[in-house]
Amino acid sequence: MSEQKELLTTNRKALTINLDEPKYGTFAEIGAGQEVARVFFQTGGASGTIAKTISAYDMTFSDAIYGKAPRYVSRERLGLMLDHEYKLLNERLAAQRGDRTTFFVFADTVAARNFKGTNEAHGWMGIRFQTEP
Repeated sequence: MSEQKELLTTNRKALTINLDEPKYGTFAEIGAGQEVARVFFQTGGASGTIAKTISAYDMTFSDAIYGKAPRYVSRERLGLMLDHEYKLLNERLAAQRGDRTTFFVFADTVAARNFKGTNEAHGWMGIRFQTEP
C-alpha cells in the first residue's frame, strides 16, 4: 500500500514559508518576473517573512541598483542581484536579528514574449539562503 502525499498549492507553500519564523529576506524581481512576491503577500503572514521587495522593469533602474551586465536576463545578472541583496540584508539586519534569523534572497530576471511574438520568453531565478542563523 503506497502512502499518498498531499499536493500543496502555490499559496499553501508560500503560507508555510511565511509562518516559518526564522526565515526573513528579500524578493528582487526585474523584467517580466514580477509575480513571486505578490503570492507571499496574498497568502498572509508576509510581514514576518519579507524584509524587502524590489522590482525594476526599466534597464536604467536595474543598472543603477545592480551595476551593468552584458545581458539583463542572464546568469551573471542573477548573480549580481543575489549578491547585492544578500549583502544589504546582512549589513542592515545582522546586528538586530542575525542570531535568530535565517536570511534569504529570492531573485529572478525574466524576458517576456513581446507583443509581436518575435522573441522567445526566458529567464533566470535563484535563491541564496542560510540554513541556520
